[in-house]
Amino acid sequence: MTALPPIALVVFDFDGVLTDNRVWVLEDGTEAVACSRADGLAFDILRHHRVPTLIMSTETNPVVSARAKKLKVEVLQSVADKGETLTRHCEQAHIALEHVMFVGNDLNDLAALRIVGHPVAVADAHPEVRATANQVLKTPGGHGTAREVVEHLLKLTLP
Repeated sequence: MTALPPIALVVFDFDGVLTDNRVWVLEDGTEAVACSRADGLAFDILRHHRVPTLIMSTETNPVVSARAKKLKVEVLQSVADKGETLTRHCEQAHIALEHVMFVGNDLNDLAALRIVGHPVAVADAHPEVRATANQVLKTPGGHGTAREVVEHLLKLTLP
């Protein structure tokens, strides 16, 4: 396992990371996704340890913001260029990119993964994403990836 640099911000992609990358489309066009409840506690632990956390997604569906609100996590949604957006966010927050962990799964995450100090891929990520990551999780997207990041990579727990 790669030694972690100091982490000042943890960023999660949504679809394929906090979900299993599937979508249910109802007859009225409403979309629904499945998320792991195990990740809820992971975000509580991050908050307890005062680790800034962010969800960043290209997705426009309000389900992303609804989940972020439930998790009490800041969200940047409808993001066209994750690398540019993350750079701007970190500049405004005075966070060095080398102290950022980004967890992604697909090609649209590569721009962000390539600029952070600790790029992480879920187990079922696109091969190019896995090749770019310093760490590949054992967990596939939507099955507790945030929990694995918190407990196994960051080694954080509730007291």
